[in-house]
Amino acid sequence: MKSFRPSVAALLVPLALLASACSGASAAGEASNTDGKGSLVLNVGDQKGGAEALLRAAGELDDLPYRITWSTFTSGPPLLEAVNAKAVDIGSVGNTPPVFAAGAGSKITVVAASHGDPAGEAILVPKDSPLRTARDLRGKKVAVAQGSSAHFQLVASLAKAGLKPSDVQVTLLQPADALAAFTTGKVDAWAVWDPYTSQVLLGGKGRVLTDGRGLVNGLNFQVASPSALADKEKAKAIGDLVERLRRAQDWVYEHPEEWAKAWAKETGLPYEVALASVKRSNGTRVPVALDGAAIASEQKIADTFAELKLIPRKFRFADYVDTCFNKDLPPSTTAARSYGKAS
Repeated sequence: MKSFRPSVAALLVPLALLASACSGASAAGEASNTDGKGSLVLNVGDQKGGAEALLRAAGELDDLPYRITWSTFTSGPPLLEAVNAKAVDIGSVGNTPPVFAAGAGSKITVVAASHGDPAGEAILVPKDSPLRTARDLRGKKVAVAQGSSAHFQLVASLAKAGLKPSDVQVTLLQPADALAAFTTGKVDAWAVWDPYTSQVLLGGKGRVLTDGRGLVNGLNFQVASPSALADKEKAKAIGDLVERLRRAQDWVYEHPEEWAKAWAKETGLPYEVALASVKRSNGTRVPVALDGAAIASEQKIADTFAELKLIPRKFRFADYVDTCFNKDLPPSTTAARSYGKAS
């Protein structure tokens, strides 16, 4: 891949526009409509460049037997707040927002999963940083979004290095603010996910200190409102949407360049960054079953945050899972798809 070195300003603007399924709180944007057939309306939560863009690029919004109202959120936690409030019927999030939502007693149900390569879940340091291992983070300032998948990746990386969160100066920042702090030297490291990881690496602004491989489960989830699942017609539409998302994810693997172009156009990311993120993590995802291994893995995350008193209570993650849409899917521990090393 050719060299790509955007300015700090170029880094900040597109990333401020891009939301992740894994980060902290913010409000929903204006709803948009996808025309379909019939009178049933499915309210779907999304992030910029997320499910709607993916489904459209893959042709999966054609011939819908229902209509979709999309509501755009900047992150997973507020999306799940909307699910809890019955304002959204279903939405996509990462592996940690359901833990924080369930820990707060929210009414949510995890109904589908995908598994990908967690190489994009990384702790980044500036290129000239003297830090070489996670153990070197003792006493240093580390930026991370609270309740994000990166939050758990940071905790797990520190534990592997024999450190506790209290051994570092955890600075809770949303991605746009964290990027500004990282590029101006106000923090020593940044725990984050793709496409931010790819943006920093291709921009020549940092390097990976450690990543999530071997530490985090690489799972993403579709989370629905229990009240929507109790509605026979909405439950049928949710099942159809889940199948369309699975087919769209398969399409990404077969068409990484085409998806990167669509993703870049939707979010404002440079194409090179979008393609690197697709190859490193976004396009590696495989639809998988919500099985015992997935539930046990999420339980570990829940127990970890409960012990750290970052969520208010312990709970059984299995109580927030419905496996009715599993069908004949591979196990959650299946290997992620691989495109080879991303640039």
